[in-house]
Order: sequence, then C-alpha cells, then structure tokens
Amino acid sequence: MSTIVIAGAAGRIGHAAAEAFLEAGWTVRGIARGAKLGRLPAGVEPVEADAMDRDAVTAACAGADVVLHALNPPYDKWDELAMPMAENVIAAARAAGATIMLPGNVYNYGTGICTSLTEDTPMATDTGKGRIRVAIEERLRDESDTGLRSIVLRAGDFFGGPVDGSWFDLMIAKDLKKGRLVWPGRRDIDHAFAYMPDFARAFVRVAAKRAALPPFARLHFAGHTATGEAFHAAMEAAIGRPLKRGGVPWPLIRLIGLFNPVLREVARMRYLWDTPHSLDNGRLEALIGAEPHTPLQTALAEAAAAQGLGGA
Repeated sequence: MSTIVIAGAAGRIGHAAAEAFLEAGWTVRGIARGAKLGRLPAGVEPVEADAMDRDAVTAACAGADVVLHALNPPYDKWDELAMPMAENVIAAARAAGATIMLPGNVYNYGTGICTSLTEDTPMATDTGKGRIRVAIEERLRDESDTGLRSIVLRAGDFFGGPVDGSWFDLMIAKDLKKGRLVWPGRRDIDHAFAYMPDFARAFVRVAAKRAALPPFARLHFAGHTATGEAFHAAMEAAIGRPLKRGGVPWPLIRLIGLFNPVLREVARMRYLWDTPHSLDNGRLEALIGAEPHTPLQTALAEAAAAQGLGGA
C-alpha cells in the first residue's frame, strides 16, 4: 500500500485529493493546522504542522511515496509565502525520497494565454502570480537534476467540493439563490475549468503511473472548456430554473483594491475572463487513458449542492 502526504489537506485541492486517494486504497496523511485538522476527510491521518516550519513538514512527510503540494497562501500573500512553502515541501520530499505532485494552473502563461495550451507552450512572467508559479516549477525542474522527482498537473479554474474559496463559489454562483449567475468577463469566449473530484481522480491515476514519467514532468488536464453562455445554460439545466445574467463591477473592485490587498489581486487576474484559453490533455491521456470527466451539467449541480448554493 502506497502512502501520500498532502500538504494543505484541508484546502480545496487537498481535501478532494485526500478523498480520491483514500478511495483508491492509498494511505493518506494530511498536514493542516488548528481547526482545519477537524475538516479532513474521514480516514485521513491528521498531522499538525506549520507549512513555514521546514523541520515539521519534513517530519510529517517521513515515509511518504508521494507528497502533494496543495498549500495555497492567501491571495495577497503569495510574494512572501509561496516560494518558502514550496522550498519546505521540496526539502521534505527529498528527505523522504518521495515524488512531489503539484497542482498547476494557467497563471504561468501570463496575459498572452491562448487556446490549446500544451506542456511546451512558452510561459511568461508578465504578471506577479505568473512569475511566482513559473519560478516554483523551475525550482522543481532544477531539483530533478539532483534526483528529486516531481510532476505538475495543470488545470483551469477549480470548482466543486465542500471547501470554498474559488471563483465559482465566491463570485459566479454566489447569487444562485437570488436567481442570478454572475460572469466575470466576456460571455462569448472559452474559459478553462476543472471539476475538483475529476481533477483529484486524475492525480491518483498519474501517481500510479509516476515511474513511467521523466524526473520532471508537466501534464495538462483539459477539464471543461466553456463560454460564459454555455456555462450559464448548463447551470440553468443543472438547477432546473432560469437565471438572470449578472456581471462584475470591475471599476469598483479596482477602486476598493487601492485599500484592500485581496481585491487588488483579484482585479489583476481579470484578463483570464477576457482572453480565451483551454488546455490540451493529449500527453495526460497517453499516460492514463481517458481523463476523468463528469458532464458539465452534472458537475455544476453537484458543485452547487456541495456549497449549499442551489436552493430556491
């Protein structure tokens, strides 16, 4: 039986991954702090550790076959926390002789993001968060020269599962009970989404095939590519009633962002909602077969129910 340690096991990705690995028969150890330990899925071995304490993280990862780096700093704290957290996970995985798995996102492609992104599409550092994500992946690639194995599985915007904090529950679906679906940008262009349970199952299947990959590997998870109009129609079908169309007051958010660091960071990511993009999963499916895929209407119904957003 293989063992995975999930750093950030109480977060959106970590929680879903814990459930998926447990279902597949893995031993799952989850790192979290304080009250978050009580939110781990049943069957996870809880370990309390501060992500900024390298010794504690290293001790928590002892004996792991795989370490999933699912730590996600507050949106306005990436500059000070993201790289130190990554360095601590790298040190812990190296000490354990484990493979690191990293949930990647599309920030790496900057404002020039496009459709059919492959693992070889050039990356950019013209946004702050893109620069950080590229730097973390470059550190993993550099460490592969010293024997550390790592896998980046990249996807679009996450939705689904019981843990909140995504664009879906904070913005898009927050007014469903009022009969309105909010769309943050253009409704006529493709946007990449990943339904969290599907994404988590993909991690399990990639982990099982990790020996077939090079020391540093990037893979793309296609998930759901949908325009705002298609997403709106699927949500109406999912909850069984028509929905009004809402938008985001970006000028107001930018204004408030002058004083609120979180909203300032949110405003900086607006370009993702006005620029079409999608991911090519050919390399992933060559490794694991067909990507785990829940139909969009079903995924949206389950996601709304998980967040208690689908009521009348």
